[in-house]
Amino acid sequence: MDLKFEFMNVIVLLRSGAAFRDSNKTFNYISKIKSKNIKEKYIMNNNSKHYSPWDKVKFPLVFAAVEKLSKASAPTIIAIEGRCGSGKSSLATMLAETFDCNVFHMDDFFLPFEMKTKERLSQCGGNVYYERFKAEVIKPLQNREAVTYRPYSCLSGTLGEARHVSFKKITIVEGSYCLHPTISKYYDYKIFLDLNSQVQQKRILSRNGEKMFRNFREKWIPMEEYYFLNLNIEAQCNIVVDTSALWI
Repeated sequence: MDLKFEFMNVIVLLRSGAAFRDSNKTFNYISKIKSKNIKEKYIMNNNSKHYSPWDKVKFPLVFAAVEKLSKASAPTIIAIEGRCGSGKSSLATMLAETFDCNVFHMDDFFLPFEMKTKERLSQCGGNVYYERFKAEVIKPLQNREAVTYRPYSCLSGTLGEARHVSFKKITIVEGSYCLHPTISKYYDYKIFLDLNSQVQQKRILSRNGEKMFRNFREKWIPMEEYYFLNLNIEAQCNIVVDTSALWI
């Protein structure tokens, strides 16, 4: 049996209705039951345009699942949700480089300043303009039409120039709050990226610097955790991947 689909069998056997954690333990488990050359077999051919050595090894179960979805006849919308610094954008980029798909970022749909009322921000995930995302992205995708939207800039507080995106069979939506209850039902596959707090701090400091890290620590991370906990986001996902050990 092809190793990619052996991964899927492992999920069926071990998941039992709960999200399966893709981690180093997964590698150890599968390598014992299948092959000592798990990395080489999953990569298949390092020269292939569909696989490259390290990116796909980091997320074997995710790539196996997306490959299976890509072979289905119906269009697919995939959500990549997770904590700050867990690698959501990186994973979306890896998938886009492997599969013929579009990627939309929830960061482009944050709430504009004039809508940030006390009532709105008191809601779980209320700081995202999910109404606009649903109208501008989800609705056209349901109709198999091109998407036109204007990304919002949190720095300037304005909408950028319109982006026109042709319809493709696979769509990836990445970013915190992409599994908000108003839009979560539209996804065919849901991924949650997790990491521990120590690694999260290191990644945010490296990526955003000390000044911005304070904003994350005092504002953005608590808002995320409130959203994850109160809406039970992780439990909704098909797979949970702890990226703590994948890179620092």
